[in-house]
Amino acid sequence: MKKVFFSLMFFILSSFFVINASATSYTARAYILDQGTNVRTGPGTQNTKLTSLGKGSYYNLVEDKTYTDTNNHYDCNSDWYQIYYNGIDSGYVCGDHVEVVRSYSTDDVAPQTACEVEMNNLGFPSSYWGGLCSLKEKYPNWQFVALQTGIDWSYAVERESSCGKSYIQTDNEQYMDRSCNNQYGWDSSWKNASQKAVAYYMDPRNFLSDRFIFQFEYLKYSSLLESYYPNSVRGIIQNANFYTYHANLGNDLGTILNNVGKSVDISPTFLASRILQELGSSTSLYNLYSGVYPGFEGYYNFYNYGVSDDCATTNGTTYCGLNYAKNNNWYGLENALKGGASFISSGYINAGQYTTYLQKYNLVPTNSNAQFTHQFQTNIAAPSSESASTYKSYNGQGILSQAYVFYIPVFTNMDATINNSNNGATGEDPDSSLSNLPISTIVTSSGYKYQSGYLTGVEVGADISTIKGSLESVAGYNTVVVMDSNNNIINSGTVSTGMKVKVSNTTSSEILEIAVKGDTSGDGVINALDLLQVQKNILGTYSLSGVYAIAGDTSADGVINALDLLQVQKNILGTYTIVQ
Repeated sequence: MKKVFFSLMFFILSSFFVINASATSYTARAYILDQGTNVRTGPGTQNTKLTSLGKGSYYNLVEDKTYTDTNNHYDCNSDWYQIYYNGIDSGYVCGDHVEVVRSYSTDDVAPQTACEVEMNNLGFPSSYWGGLCSLKEKYPNWQFVALQTGIDWSYAVERESSCGKSYIQTDNEQYMDRSCNNQYGWDSSWKNASQKAVAYYMDPRNFLSDRFIFQFEYLKYSSLLESYYPNSVRGIIQNANFYTYHANLGNDLGTILNNVGKSVDISPTFLASRILQELGSSTSLYNLYSGVYPGFEGYYNFYNYGVSDDCATTNGTTYCGLNYAKNNNWYGLENALKGGASFISSGYINAGQYTTYLQKYNLVPTNSNAQFTHQFQTNIAAPSSESASTYKSYNGQGILSQAYVFYIPVFTNMDATINNSNNGATGEDPDSSLSNLPISTIVTSSGYKYQSGYLTGVEVGADISTIKGSLESVAGYNTVVVMDSNNNIINSGTVSTGMKVKVSNTTSSEILEIAVKGDTSGDGVINALDLLQVQKNILGTYSLSGVYAIAGDTSADGVINALDLLQVQKNILGTYTIVQ
């Protein structure tokens, strides 16, 4: 039995006992997708609630099958799963709120299915097969590469859990290393991560599901995907105004970004996603991508570089962005796209850190002496949270079926049991340096969206500590302050429209207002009040302005109209989820 694979599950977010399902040679686990998922005595919401589960927890299935609500309660649109919710007792959860992940328990299983034979030949141990084959069944075009690190599993965990290397937000003592000096102070939500915490988040087998596999997505250019890239790019950006604008001029950004990606060795789909994050889909940053602004004709800035709050306040977004482009000689469409891509590529992707996982855990750098250094983040949950954002973006664009390539690390001796020990006696000091990345890049690298003066892309119901932690995982320690609409500093509670976040780097600070799409009233939820405000704004009897207007423009087309009203209404009814 592979002890580490099961023991790691024990500690994630809430405790549970591992039950070995003897009827199968693999472990089927339910991953909880939504905070407050109810466990009931039977399959159906008419049954008694036993408890509620936290988002991000794993629980073993009693049997790998589903159960039907025979009374047809339509507040659950899927069949039900029976899980062990406290190690011994079992209950039922609605399939709307879980994702089943299957993996073999040991690495000494002989392959039986065609997929298992394929994964075995690719170099994946059998404990990887269940998750990978479940994905391969859903997405046959996906390609998996076994990244043989040659690194002993226990050694990797020890190095990544040294003082200041990895931080986590938790109240679970098993996930904290109190032998380290906490950079934040032990009354903070951020703690030095223990070896068990690092082992969980660093173990690729815990994230072999479609929502979390994208932390292993290959961000360098792949010649195998050359024919797929142009359509992948178009699929991501085809609804954006900057795409339409250039298409009308005869400029095919799918082909151009494919050429750019090939020339600088970076995935064109990654570039397309980054540009969409930076420019948005509306016309608000038209001057940056049109190339016709007086005095800057022919210059473009698709990556929103140089648009700091200090500069924008004094000179405006257009001047700051285009002046930055001019200073860096981003003249001509393809040259400008290539210039920005080179900035992104040179720092990490072409330095051997070509997935978001490897940007956190630097296992195979170009310079082998830099192993376990030059790591982009200290937040150990960052790769998985960024992956979830990527999945949501790709799923929303309907392009999950494309031929993505995933480089998934494999370590040696992965059956080793990981026990917490005092990791703090390493003599290493926490890295407290501020990032030198532009504020806009800090925001987008944290999984959010940036436009001058505003931050969007925050999920409804997100906690303030989450957004603060995500931003600080890129910007550095003590670089982020969250305030309410009256500029009072706040550290806990639900993020809502109208709140502000101050982000600092080595040279400047920006205060960004937060817009949660659909939350026009600023109470952190989307309800009838928001629907009424959007309706009255359309009728002209009420005015949404500033950050509240951005929240009301749920379709991101630059205006508040009937489409936005419909999206808010459907979100309330549960038939549609507003894209943040």
